[in-house]
Amino acid sequence: MASNLKYSSALKTAMQAAISTQAGASAVLTLYSGTQPASPDTAITSQVALSTHTCAATFGSAASGVLTVGAIANGTGTAGAGAGTAATWYRLTTSGGTALIDGSIGTSGADLNLTGTTSIATGQTVSITSWTLTNGN
Repeated sequence: MASNLKYSSALKTAMQAAISTQAGASAVLTLYSGTQPASPDTAITSQVALSTHTCAATFGSAASGVLTVGAIANGTGTAGAGAGTAATWYRLTTSGGTALIDGSIGTSGADLNLTGTTSIATGQTVSITSWTLTNGN
């Protein structure tokens, strides 16, 4: 029989809260171009970091299976961004560099949505206005 797992709202919230605990103080969000690795356990190879952002000291708060991430500092487009390179995925790490989450980037329907465009140029200010992580089932 196929898997049909369903989680209670309380368990989903606890799982999302665990992300905040693992991220800890001042987690780092990095936006990349290139192909997203198979998992956060996979090393970054030819992918290019386009901007780096420091998350709030308290990463986020969970309710009803949704983790709402706190304030995220603006980043600046790196030299690798050139005249404008599309951000395609992100990696969240602890402040010490331990990889936790990888996800897609888009302008809608992605794991992390940027306003207007995913194109990041060298020296450009990159803002993340809001970010939520939802436990699906």
